[in-house]
Amino acid sequence: MYSSLTLFRKYVQYLFKASNGKGHGVHSPFVFTFIKEVLNKNANSPLIPLIESERVKLERNRQMVEVWDRGAGSRQTKSTTRHISQIAKAALKPKKYSQLLFKIVNYYQPAQVLEMGTSLGITTCYLAAANPNAYIVTMEGAPNVAAIAKNTFTKVGVHNVQIMEGDFDETLAQYLNAIQQVGVVYIDGNHRYEPTMRYFESLLQKSDNQSILIFDDIHWSKEMEKAWEEIKSNAAVTLTIDLFFIGLVFVRKAQKEKEHFIIRY
Repeated sequence: MYSSLTLFRKYVQYLFKASNGKGHGVHSPFVFTFIKEVLNKNANSPLIPLIESERVKLERNRQMVEVWDRGAGSRQTKSTTRHISQIAKAALKPKKYSQLLFKIVNYYQPAQVLEMGTSLGITTCYLAAANPNAYIVTMEGAPNVAAIAKNTFTKVGVHNVQIMEGDFDETLAQYLNAIQQVGVVYIDGNHRYEPTMRYFESLLQKSDNQSILIFDDIHWSKEMEKAWEEIKSNAAVTLTIDLFFIGLVFVRKAQKEKEHFIIRY
């Protein structure tokens, strides 16, 4: 993981390189529409106040829980005991990016949504609220974190979510065997090069023109930046969008030339 100072410097570099966040100068019709209809729209749902209320409660919860991390992408099992608030600080995506995930699902309306890493259920609830008719699956390697997430689903009142507990390599294989193609996938489970590439290659096998793969923290470390560059260069990937904290990958077979965008968000 990069130091806070290094991340800050990289973020400043990103701001200088990024295209205008309003779409000015973006010549791709698809990306221009994405900017206008997704990035620049507000997230609207009656469930959002409930989700944010649960976020605040998790961030203030001093209950101690034992976290058995079965190692998403790793065979090692280790246990730590932490306050739920500590887990929330490390796991929860900021409201801005949780709502971006909502806006992506809300606009494209995929039938299948997969989240790898539950973030205590907060981002899962946003994904579920964005399309109540979608089949939402969230994967979690730590049983106690999964239990907290299930409680979050109940309190918010989302009913279109299935949680799969266990090692990501096993649960991802089960998931892919049960579906025809992936829709929107949010990968936030293991910020290392090797498992990130393994998940990408597995997901790519069932991706098509409508699939969107969203990778969290693409500039978090040298490993993640290496993975991001290799994902961009993959022959099947025709379009990527770098928003610094997340990266979006599109497999648009009708698009003959690769395009890579860095957009301010």
